[in-house]
Amino acid sequence: MVAPIDAAPQHGPRPLPLFLDMVRKLIAKDPERGAAVLAGLAAYQRAQRRDRGPDMPVAARSERAVLRDYGGAGPPIIFVPSLINPPAILDIAQQNSMLRWLSRHGVRPLIVDWGAPLPGDAGMDIAGHVERLLVPLIDAIGGRPALAGYCLGGTIAAAAAMLRPPSGLALIATPWRFSAFPEAERADLAALWQAAKAGVEAIGCLPMEVLQSAFWRLDPDRTLAKFAAFGQLDPASEAAQIFVAIEDWANGGAALTLAAGRDLFEGFFGADRPGRGEWIVGGRAVDPAALTCPILDIVSTSDRIVPEAAAMAVGERMALAAGHVGMVVGRRAEARLWRPLLHWLSQLRHS
Repeated sequence: MVAPIDAAPQHGPRPLPLFLDMVRKLIAKDPERGAAVLAGLAAYQRAQRRDRGPDMPVAARSERAVLRDYGGAGPPIIFVPSLINPPAILDIAQQNSMLRWLSRHGVRPLIVDWGAPLPGDAGMDIAGHVERLLVPLIDAIGGRPALAGYCLGGTIAAAAAMLRPPSGLALIATPWRFSAFPEAERADLAALWQAAKAGVEAIGCLPMEVLQSAFWRLDPDRTLAKFAAFGQLDPASEAAQIFVAIEDWANGGAALTLAAGRDLFEGFFGADRPGRGEWIVGGRAVDPAALTCPILDIVSTSDRIVPEAAAMAVGERMALAAGHVGMVVGRRAEARLWRPLLHWLSQLRHS
């Protein structure tokens, strides 16, 4: 018999009601597997967390957003993470960090830390994040730094590239044609937004928990299975430590502003404004065909979060057989993604 979750010392986030409801349904069908999931969840919650060390130095600031500098002697490249979840996935651990690895190989990576929305930010939509936060950070670095965006951060980086042409633009698992997402998923997201909308408007922001529930709905069986598998790992093993770090990242993050949440659900997933050429940033529609810089469009053929068909489909295409998160932090991430990205950046320098 598995001890109640509350009986275990708590280090990680508490499970959300939707997750526990998924477990209850599993227990009703398969008690043994349900017990394994609960055991894994309890192990995750009581796992010791590694000290990530101090934050990297701030190279520039724009309102609540800052640009953190990972050093390195090479040309600057600004990484733009998604507004959903913290930027830590690109620096998940000392020994598993794309940013630290690049800084040791002749590149100067900087990453945007969006910070938490301030009381007056409710009206800042996704375009506002580009205009008010990202563009001033790019200007502060000077010159024409390369841009690299991960997930929704790539969508945002592409818009910034229209306003501040970079030396190159790398898109990593970036959604652009939102109408290419499966219809069932778009319908689920629309229903989720309608259910949450009144509460979101009342508090003036979109809590991360609402978005996390959307990710769980994409593949609930896999969500449960990974916790059951985690319960079998040695808690001190490297695999267990990385699992904990990734889950903490996936379950963390600041809320989205009300306007950005509305943009995401209604303007992007609902109306596909980017894919239809109707997303206005800086007074004009964002048009990928108008970008004149070299573009590297990195897609995953097995991505459950951003399907391959939703990519921008411009520039040089690189396809990886890796998951949305695995492509940046998996055991083969260095060979599959980090080194090819470094090679592409070196070509920018020579050109």
